[in-house]
Amino acid sequence: MTSPTKPVALITGATSGIGAAIARRLAADGFAIVLHSRRSAEMTNAIYIQTDLADEAARVQLIDQAAAQWGRLDVVVNNAGISRVIPHSDLAAATPEIWRELHEVNVIAPWHLITLAEPRLRRSDASPCIINIASHAGVRPKGASIPYAVSKAGLVHMTKLLAVSLAPAIRVNAIAPGLVDTPMTANWAAAQTLWRERAPMHRAARPEDIADVAAMLVSSKYLTGEIVMADGGLNLT
Repeated sequence: MTSPTKPVALITGATSGIGAAIARRLAADGFAIVLHSRRSAEMTNAIYIQTDLADEAARVQLIDQAAAQWGRLDVVVNNAGISRVIPHSDLAAATPEIWRELHEVNVIAPWHLITLAEPRLRRSDASPCIINIASHAGVRPKGASIPYAVSKAGLVHMTKLLAVSLAPAIRVNAIAPGLVDTPMTANWAAAQTLWRERAPMHRAARPEDIADVAAMLVSSKYLTGEIVMADGGLNLT
């Protein structure tokens, strides 16, 4: 077992997009990093654990392995999530199976990981915190599908409830991004146009923009229960 003097951050869904940017930023800020995803990744001063967060036993394994490797855990970033694109008016297409699938990964998995990580976080001497990556769709009636938006709304409310329940020992905040430029969104022409034309910042976010917010929430020793809308001001229009 390695026991670094530096704090340790676990980031789920960390091989691309927002998760990878947060991992790079926290590594630059002096954290040892535990990367998680469903496929492999490499990063200096980091370990990688591959698990399927839809699997309850795999979630237990993830936290156990992360804690065993570094001997401590100080930050958990619940970034991993899944989505399904379904027109909001097509109720029949949003089947119970899709609801269960999204709820398992987007709501139950973060809850379970937080529950498993709590004892380790309480032993931290580095202002331990949890950051949940939600979505503007969890705050406004938007999103790729109603099941997706509802799952992110659940994550938003979970964040507020846990901020009260775990205070003052562990801070819990969420980031609610709007459109973020990633390979997945490169062909979302309508959304790209919407952000260019209506958002006060006239562009989608870069993954690094979201990582900046995450770093701010990690460094704060006071903020908790906050849902930071990171949509370039689109919610104002």
